[in-house]
Amino acid sequence: MQTIDWQSIINKHGPVVWRTAYRLLGNYADSADCFQETFISALEIRRNGHIHNFKALLTHLATVRAIDKLRHRFYRSKNRINMDVADLDDIAGGQPAPEQKLQSQELSEKLRQSLSQLQPQEAEIFCMRYLDNFSYRRIGKQLKINTNTVGVLLHRARVKLKILLEESPPQEKVKEVVL
Repeated sequence: MQTIDWQSIINKHGPVVWRTAYRLLGNYADSADCFQETFISALEIRRNGHIHNFKALLTHLATVRAIDKLRHRFYRSKNRINMDVADLDDIAGGQPAPEQKLQSQELSEKLRQSLSQLQPQEAEIFCMRYLDNFSYRRIGKQLKINTNTVGVLLHRARVKLKILLEESPPQEKVKEVVL
């Protein structure tokens, strides 16, 4: 088996792995964990065989690990653990008004929660298409599935996300306080 210079692999593909993780997770700590887990998984895969396309493998692993973290975050927050969630990428140019920033934060969190509720392959395809701007053909080639299957799974993901994003959160009952 040929020796791999992992430092050069990290230097070359690390920025893509980081962007993939951070776009999905939105905070530094989770993204750093995901980054490490991605390269550890790649090392384990390499021990078991040859890797033909490091960039494709690392992007796939980063997406899967980030979605797993989103699922974990979502289920923890459902169990009443308060989670600190950062924005998705800041809006380009100028500072948004406070109410716009708050709406953006709420939408970002709802999107993360919704992504965590999709089937793993649907979530991965959605992220590859809309966060990484991959073509249907490139997604199909990377995941070793038919381009038509990519379209079907992407359509299912969009429909499910639309439903999940349109659902209004349950209203908490407000108790009147008598003074």
